[in-house]
Amino acid sequence: MELGSSTAVEEYDGQSVGDLLAAVADETRLRQASQTREWAAIVAWADQNVVDAPEHAATVRDSFVDTGVPIAGTGAPLVSEFNLMELIAVLGRSPDGGRIYVGRIVECAWRLPLLYAQVMAGRVATWRAERVADLTRSLNADAAGFVDRQVAAKVGRVGWAELERIVATAILRHDPEAAEARRREAADHRHFDIGDANENGLAVIGGVLDAADAADLDDAVGRRATLLGRLGSEDTLDVRRSIAVGELARNDLELDLLTTDTETGEVTVRSAGRKAEISVHITDTMLGETNPVGRWHDGKRPVLKEQIREWLRTATSITVQPVIDLADCDPVDRYEIPARHRKQVELRDTTCRFPGCTTRAERCDLDHRVPHAEGGPTCPCNEFPCCRRHHRAKTHSGWRYFVLMPGHLLWRSPHGWFFHVGPNGTQALDPPGHWPDVHADPGLDPAA
Repeated sequence: MELGSSTAVEEYDGQSVGDLLAAVADETRLRQASQTREWAAIVAWADQNVVDAPEHAATVRDSFVDTGVPIAGTGAPLVSEFNLMELIAVLGRSPDGGRIYVGRIVECAWRLPLLYAQVMAGRVATWRAERVADLTRSLNADAAGFVDRQVAAKVGRVGWAELERIVATAILRHDPEAAEARRREAADHRHFDIGDANENGLAVIGGVLDAADAADLDDAVGRRATLLGRLGSEDTLDVRRSIAVGELARNDLELDLLTTDTETGEVTVRSAGRKAEISVHITDTMLGETNPVGRWHDGKRPVLKEQIREWLRTATSITVQPVIDLADCDPVDRYEIPARHRKQVELRDTTCRFPGCTTRAERCDLDHRVPHAEGGPTCPCNEFPCCRRHHRAKTHSGWRYFVLMPGHLLWRSPHGWFFHVGPNGTQALDPPGHWPDVHADPGLDPAA
């Protein structure tokens, strides 16, 4: 591709891919340092423009009434409205965008002090901290403190889905009554709508269902769509699923689900009950009174125990599984991975173990880190989830990984960059030239 003769492009002429990656990394560090200094200056500005208390929110400055405005959550200071306008102008941001930006920084400095300290130390990128601040502004002080502790413990490696789960847990733990009221209010908005048929004879269906009802519907539609395929249908899976919904409806109309007592006139509704599987994780503290939160495995979210009780009341069967020791090793003498291994690995790792990938482990292949043909055991300690794309990258390209300890992997990229993948997410490490000896695994030798 012709890039022209600009000085910026010529600066990098003739450099290798490795040199270019190093240049990008250097510029990233410089940008992060500059942003950190900007944050520190804004926090110092806010500290000098605080309106001490709500009753002092309106003050006279140079014959004008200056109002203190809240730009962060409860407990963060009010700042001078007029002086905030000046700061936003200096930043070169729009009035609304600038106010939001400064509010995020104030939120971190006053309500998320652990996270703010990590930003100042260069361990957390400012854009990540801004995302956390967006989610905590509406929380009370206790809930915001909970999020601060949880996020700070992960040192900037928390993913967006996990961050949303942490915030949801904070709300459930520190304001469970309001959370339950919100859940009930949300349930009142359940609906199922069928639109009018268009000129092609097709109708659009939409709605909001209880998660258990949705799981039942998805399971029933999926099974019938699969059956249609086995019976010879050449339609796509999506089309077969749409046909399956209609067949389910017609089958229901054929069933005599209502029986009437001829003497009393009493009507009885018979139901086959729920068949879909919904997995939830509970603890001994949740069974008591100290912890109102369990975990819904399928949705990967915290869930109130009242919701779990409601699901159980409508279940036709309940299976209680024993606690699985995620560190247990139970090798088998064959290549095929048994179901108990898969369940253990899925619970242990939760997602694809490639750097930055969030594909759920249930949708991944299980990779033998040391290939079975080369003597690698079929055992959870040698099995790791990799989505199909990243499994292929590990098998057919220069990507390699090394097991540091259970649940912690060290990946090496084709150009020698290292990434630590652990329970707290992915962390990029120093370039190969700064990496200690890893000759225990020739595949990760920086000299290789």
